[in-house]
Amino acid sequence: MKNSDPVSRAVQAVGGQGALATACGVSPQAVNQWVSGTRAVPLARCVAIERATNGAVTRRDLRPDDWREIWPELVEAAHA
Repeated sequence: MKNSDPVSRAVQAVGGQGALATACGVSPQAVNQWVSGTRAVPLARCVAIERATNGAVTRRDLRPDDWREIWPELVEAAHA
């Protein structure tokens, strides 16, 4: 994956794959799979990534195709 992808940006923002793993409560191997594209970031971890990066990487960034269906409150907040 390119450095411009959201997971790579999150890794950079928090200081490495191990730091992101700790922040999300997963193994470093899981983060490595997200970075490599072997596995997608689970929905349950998207909010943790958004918090760990202080909003530098958002749920919208991580789920560009379906965030509106998953988090409809974000759509409402964007319109407010």
